Amino acid sequence: MIRLVGLGLGLAALPFVAWPDAESWKWLAITACIQFAYYALLVRSYGLGDMSVVYPLARGTAPLLTTIGALIALDERLSIADFVAIALISIGIMLLSIRSGASRAAIGFACATGLSVAGYSLVGGLGVRTAGTIVGFQACLEIATGSGMTAYGLATRRQSFVAFARRHGTLGLFAGCLSVLGYLAFLAAAQTLPLGPIVALRETSVIFGTLIGTFVLQESFALRRIMASAFVLAGVTVLALVR
Repeated sequence: MIRLVGLGLGLAALPFVAWPDAESWKWLAITACIQFAYYALLVRSYGLGDMSVVYPLARGTAPLLTTIGALIALDERLSIADFVAIALISIGIMLLSIRSGASRAAIGFACATGLSVAGYSLVGGLGVRTAGTIVGFQACLEIATGSGMTAYGLATRRQSFVAFARRHGTLGLFAGCLSVLGYLAFLAAAQTLPLGPIVALRETSVIFGTLIGTFVLQESFALRRIMASAFVLAGVTVLALVR
């Protein structure tokens, strides 16, 4: 449903925005392929472990992996303070998964999901820097991923796909708009700023999820969650002071 909304928004925007430069098309195609792998790995991870375990591991490993990838592929040089901030944020996020009792398979797939997040973040950053247009690049990417995911859903689970759309269309529309706007913000930042710190800040959504679980869903806010939040807050503060 999220990708179907992205497909609709991409098609609606494409006539009114500049097309990405030809140099970026290869990066766009690779980004779409890595995102397909991300969706498959994430769903598989959720099937093997709890979301509270899988999601922090997947998102916590992504900033460090992206930083390493950007250093190798783009020669992005960061200060020691940048590395400290990214490490603090990643440690804080991954603290949420400590002593979870998760299986090795769940942890393995979660880490693979984190690798895919780093992959599409890095390649997407390369793409938008060569595209000459942020919205045009994302519109084409939304069309590519939305077409693929919708076609797959209809081909393999047509009845459940249609039934879900009827029952949860409003929720899907809301989630899809958030997803598109969130990735648009990432691409806008990735066009000019170092990728490692951007991904680190992006993954602080895990802490917002923890706060929502605590204050909205009335889940317990254990000491480990307080420590995790403190690490992330410290990392964000370091990044803000450095910049």
